Amino acid sequence: MGKNKLKKFAEMDTMQCVYQFPYQTLAEGACPLRGHWRELAFHNDRPLVLELGCGKGEYAVGLGQRFPECNYVGIDVKGARMWTGAKQVTEMGLPNVAFLRTDIDLLDRLFAPDEVDELWITFADPQMKKVNKRLTGTRMLNGYRRVLRDGGLVNLKTDSPFLYTYTREMARLNNLPVLIDTDDLYRDGDSLDLPDGLLDIKTYYERQWLARGLTIKYLRLALPHRGDLAEPDIDIPLDTYRSFHRNQPSL
Repeated sequence: MGKNKLKKFAEMDTMQCVYQFPYQTLAEGACPLRGHWRELAFHNDRPLVLELGCGKGEYAVGLGQRFPECNYVGIDVKGARMWTGAKQVTEMGLPNVAFLRTDIDLLDRLFAPDEVDELWITFADPQMKKVNKRLTGTRMLNGYRRVLRDGGLVNLKTDSPFLYTYTREMARLNNLPVLIDTDDLYRDGDSLDLPDGLLDIKTYYERQWLARGLTIKYLRLALPHRGDLAEPDIDIPLDTYRSFHRNQPSL
């Protein structure tokens, strides 16, 4: 492991906005914040919103800055990435944003039933050949049900036509209420029922996609607890483009 990563990990250990729990602690069901995130992490009773696969935390930080009436937890297993957002939150003294280093499959070890009000999935890997790893796949949605309140919101923001189409068809098949659906967020944004300021939050990769002339897709759906979820049996064209690394120029 590089010295820079080790330095970041050591620094995160000192940040009050960062939470990391040994796997053994979670396996024993002993997470001290489970069921108490609002009171112990944020010291209030405001709605709790998770960003899954938050990466560098750009979106979690942006949401926290613009919507102080909610608490936000950015979740990712990659600690070196998360350091960027945690550093910003620490320097800004932003009280309503925290970061949790963990695997998304362990959500129910960290959050109690009905503790979470809303989820954001922003520019996730579409996992075109691995539905079980797809963050809007039915396996993952069933996991979200274990922590999300009944009818809680799931927001998907993506550049991927594949993931957008899959998620929309999955919601249709399972009669999940779709509250917002657009295949071009910045074309339709002014006509959608979006909170003020939401369109101002753009991640590094989102800016890259927009610069390349790609459209951003957005779905907001409600996730009731009742009913079994089924996978859509349809053929969806695979995405034919890829992202650049941060040291490569975008097209």
